[in-house]
Amino acid sequence: MVPKDLSYTREHEWIRVAEGIGTVGITDHAQAALGDITFVELPPVGQELAQGAEACAVESAKAAASIYAPAGGKVVAVNEALEDDPGVVNSDCYGEGWIYKIELDNPAEVDALMDPAAYEEFLAQEEH
Repeated sequence: MVPKDLSYTREHEWIRVAEGIGTVGITDHAQAALGDITFVELPPVGQELAQGAEACAVESAKAAASIYAPAGGKVVAVNEALEDDPGVVNSDCYGEGWIYKIELDNPAEVDALMDPAAYEEFLAQEEH
């Protein structure tokens, strides 16, 4: 499942941009690979992130994984609901399971990410 309205990273994050704000989460592939997510470490609101910088982390019964910033900017919101129910990332990774929102410094950075077709091709190559 690869929604057509998102941009994707090689680390399996997605970003949806609206009016200069990017909503960030992990892809269906990432949540499936991690298994049942037990904890989401949210980034602090106000934190400045460079593109590719570690923003936060998620933990599952299987592993812990870093979440990287798909584009640079300032964290303006976090999904506090994940503190009580991190499993929402598993059940609705592209909707209610978003992790944080970032005010983009340079929206052109998003243009350099993979579009849905490129991400699907990337996944196919990764599986071989």
